[in-house]
Amino acid sequence: MKYDFTTIMDRYNQDAIAVEYVHVPQEDGTAPTIPANELKIQEGLDLIPMWVADMNFPTCPSILEAIETRLQHPAFGYFKPRPEYFESIIHWHQVRHGVVGLKPEHIGYENGVLGGVMSAMQLFCAPGDKVLLHSPTYIGFTKSLSNYGYQLVHSPLKLDEQGIWRMDFADMEQKIIKENIHTMIFCSPHNPSGRVWEKEELETLAALCEKYDVKVICDEIWSDIVRAEYHHIPLQMVNDWMKNNTIAFYAPSKTFNLAGLVGSYHIIYNKTLSDRYEKYASLSHYNSMNVLSMHASIGAYSQVGMEWCDELNQVLATNVDYAYSFIQEHFQGVKLSKPQGTYMLFLDCTEWCKQHNMTVDALMRKGIEYGVIWQDGRPFHGPNHIRMNLALPTSRVQEAFRRLDQYVLNV
Repeated sequence: MKYDFTTIMDRYNQDAIAVEYVHVPQEDGTAPTIPANELKIQEGLDLIPMWVADMNFPTCPSILEAIETRLQHPAFGYFKPRPEYFESIIHWHQVRHGVVGLKPEHIGYENGVLGGVMSAMQLFCAPGDKVLLHSPTYIGFTKSLSNYGYQLVHSPLKLDEQGIWRMDFADMEQKIIKENIHTMIFCSPHNPSGRVWEKEELETLAALCEKYDVKVICDEIWSDIVRAEYHHIPLQMVNDWMKNNTIAFYAPSKTFNLAGLVGSYHIIYNKTLSDRYEKYASLSHYNSMNVLSMHASIGAYSQVGMEWCDELNQVLATNVDYAYSFIQEHFQGVKLSKPQGTYMLFLDCTEWCKQHNMTVDALMRKGIEYGVIWQDGRPFHGPNHIRMNLALPTSRVQEAFRRLDQYVLNV
């Protein structure tokens, strides 16, 4: 490959949550955050970070070049986004997702997707209103919506006979009617399941939302991380009604490992929605772009960034294929729907825990004891689930599963 996806980076003392801290489930049900250097793991083993959703790859070279070029100028005062910022986003969405008609006035900056989601909720909802989400559910949605006093109504995704997560449209419609819901948060591709939605599914969703006038807040932050045999379809491109009744959020952070720089954006086509949204988002006077984040984004959404992203997806596909096959062959009682997008696994350990008379807390602690730092899936509404990050060099993924096989899941 042209770019580096094999180097095992030393991220210690570089401000990385993924390697500096670990949430360790305790017997009392708590999961305190423990500094990684205080963990007691088996002698001779290092930590393999497989929990928080950032990547253990060096970022795209064009991003570093863009930042380094801007650093040559010694002033970092107030500024406005340059035209290249909007042009790069428009070109990226046109080439990668087939989007047409996107203009600079449709794009607005966000410090983060979750902050944008909450601004959109204030536009669509009053405190105490109910909002529809699918479960399993991204933990950030749960925490933010609960903190703001909204009521979460979950429509569970269902696994079909092929082990693919599907929306239950009958359940969604029943809850929209019963709970008088007019706002939905939709995740595409879905986190944590990794599902990439098909055109027919999105069309059915759009028809349901139009029928009951349900506005949609769509998180598409994972839209660039998709297996080659699947294709991400922006929800706003399904039909004109959805285009005018959806606020969509994106960021280069997941694709290029830029979460620490901060910088996301929204796309709103409906001018009335856009004007009202900008008012809500501006109230704190906090939602302001970082100049280096802007240049990083321009460097990411470039031709080099496209080539790098293509290679990233190849590496992630290799890791997903390896992990899925390994689990199927070696870990009886662990169930997994093969993710079509994202770089996360969502392991259902219900049967394994029953077979071994072990709680998921104990299982997680055992993995951590051998240096596999994975994540509790229960806050994502998976009752006996564990979430795992595969955005590491393939050699590290292989080593993690070797340890799980030898010391954790088959003993």
